[in-house]
Amino acid sequence: MIRKIVDGVYNVGAIDWERTLFDEIVDLPQGTSYNAYIIMGDEKIALIDTVELEKVDQLLSNLEELGIERIDYIVSNHAEQDHSGSIPILLEKYPMAKVVTNAKCKEFEKDLLHIDDDKFIVIKEGETLDLGGKTLRFVMTPWVHWPETMATFLIEDKIAFTCDFFGSHAATTHTFAEQYDRIYHEAKRYYAEIMMPFRQIIVRNIKKIEELAPAIIAPSHGPVYSNPEFIINAYKEWISEETKNEVLIAYVSMHGSTKKMVDYLVDSLARRNVQVKVRDLIHSNLGEIAIDLVDVTTIIIATPTMLAGPHPSAVYLAYIVNALKPKAKVIGIMGSYGWGGRTVDILKANLGALRVEILEPLLVKGLPKKEDYERIEEFAEMIAEKHRKLGVMK
Repeated sequence: MIRKIVDGVYNVGAIDWERTLFDEIVDLPQGTSYNAYIIMGDEKIALIDTVELEKVDQLLSNLEELGIERIDYIVSNHAEQDHSGSIPILLEKYPMAKVVTNAKCKEFEKDLLHIDDDKFIVIKEGETLDLGGKTLRFVMTPWVHWPETMATFLIEDKIAFTCDFFGSHAATTHTFAEQYDRIYHEAKRYYAEIMMPFRQIIVRNIKKIEELAPAIIAPSHGPVYSNPEFIINAYKEWISEETKNEVLIAYVSMHGSTKKMVDYLVDSLARRNVQVKVRDLIHSNLGEIAIDLVDVTTIIIATPTMLAGPHPSAVYLAYIVNALKPKAKVIGIMGSYGWGGRTVDILKANLGALRVEILEPLLVKGLPKKEDYERIEEFAEMIAEKHRKLGVMK
């Protein structure tokens, strides 16, 4: 399927309706796309990024349908294989083509794809490439989300090709994001799962994109933004240090004791006007938990003690939270135990990269008793007081 962006610029990438998992961890409830953009100048033709190798036939078919008989440049914004994987096939099909990218990306692609050194043209920040009536400018945007990532700006049409930056995993025939009613949710999911660990670096890279004053933002996953302010403003909200008056309670309960504690804590927080999101770790989608993490002020991990430590699902969550580095300010640990163990120590060890306040743990032996519920009330009041001091309670 070919989708026109503006005159002389087309999305010739592939839609992947069937893919349900990305990087063997990220759920894709809406599938995904691998956008590749052909730019036809008066003298030269450039392809911006390619597609996952298994979808190269879609890309080649689209190029053939569009009547592309030659490609002069393959601009590679990012070395990850869902965008670069088809480059060797394209170089066989169009042997005169050169791969245009930065020095770090070149080295990655030599390792990942075994592309010969002489097939590359290495560019630097701010350099341009004239296609004849259409000029490309290269903008380095490192760590969104690899160290070599960059964006390509089509000066005449004011299109910023940002690769993963501002993307969304969404298989859709809609060309523009404004036509896709789930775009905010899927873009936030994408940010939460992939970009959130780099939010402080993204602050600088957003400024670089804004300075271009793009009329269109064309990422390499999901639809294109003909209203760039929409996605830029969303990112500014997500990366800001501001959090909401929300607590995420992520729990697992084997025999019901921890669940009773969670249910009581939810009611106690609600009575104090603290909003709560609850996720059962056994049945919840990791992507939805990641979205929850974007805005919350407090994260509570609730787990029984199993074999002298936390339930494996709670350990996994702690590891993911530690890796995603949300802007939450407070973390609490609670749960039930039988005879003892190292639940708190193990969870804390898996949260070491976070700059948060870790509350005094709330552990109950067996089923919670009257005095335990009183402790949960105190725990809820302590959380509410933290929210008041942080200024997130309106």
